[in-house]
Amino acid sequence: MDWREVAVTVSSEGEEAVADLFYQLGCPGVSVEDPELLLKYMESGEWDYHAFGEVELTGTTVVKGYFPEDDELTDKYEKLDLGIRELLQRFPNWVVQAKGISLKEEDWATAWKAYFKPLRIGKNFLIKPTWEPVNPLEGDIVLELDPGMAFGTGTHPTTTLCLKALEHMVKPGQTVFDLGTGSGILAIAAAKLGAKVEAVDLDSVAIKVAQENVDLNGVKDRVRVLRGDLGTVLTGQADIVIANIIADVILTLLPDLNRLLRPEGEFLASGIIEHRAADLEDGLKEAGFEILERIEDSGWILFRARWANNESV
Repeated sequence: MDWREVAVTVSSEGEEAVADLFYQLGCPGVSVEDPELLLKYMESGEWDYHAFGEVELTGTTVVKGYFPEDDELTDKYEKLDLGIRELLQRFPNWVVQAKGISLKEEDWATAWKAYFKPLRIGKNFLIKPTWEPVNPLEGDIVLELDPGMAFGTGTHPTTTLCLKALEHMVKPGQTVFDLGTGSGILAIAAAKLGAKVEAVDLDSVAIKVAQENVDLNGVKDRVRVLRGDLGTVLTGQADIVIANIIADVILTLLPDLNRLLRPEGEFLASGIIEHRAADLEDGLKEAGFEILERIEDSGWILFRARWANNESV
């Protein structure tokens, strides 16, 4: 299959809004080329200067989305154009430029690899691309990944927030449901912390990639990968339910949590752009949750919540 790469250059403050547009259109892959973020990783020593050369701070970010060239492409293009026009009406001072090129599948699957390097997250997680060598330290929990065409390398704030939360929350023997698993990174992380995990996604590409990553990490005895309508393919209840998706999808999932989440369980909602945080906060409260934490990173929000009528934390 051929793919259409749509690159939107936007003022840095508009990165999250444009990425959210792509996610809302069901884009199975988004990459962000942010010079400020790249420089931050290089200055911290986590990424090597020599791998990238000189980095110029332009005040803009390039957000790239990838769409299959099928009969839905024109409609998605029109909706993306409308979304960009609405952003420009709300933020007339932003720079927004869009262009698209066609890619063969093999080009799509490798174009982003130059920007995926080993990265430490939280206290013990070490994310390792399959093609990059690493020297783990004692206590490191290595997550080896080849995301292919599925969302989730661990470098995006939405995933980083979840990994840090899981490191503190997951206890051996717990059950975790990962709704919208993408590359499987969060499911694998929970399994390596000792949980039994059910990982669900609607997208066939994500399911294939997630299963490959589960096998690669040696956790197939603890992670079951399922394709289906998120909550509807699951039975039983979990100690932790993760939804690292977008606000609109999470809001539609909330009624399912009555049967999916144990009375003493906790819900992690991430992938929420800042201007949708209030909507999700209201939705959580209406669904019977109390919010334990609201954590922000680079304009993205994670909510950690539990049932309001449960007294234990």
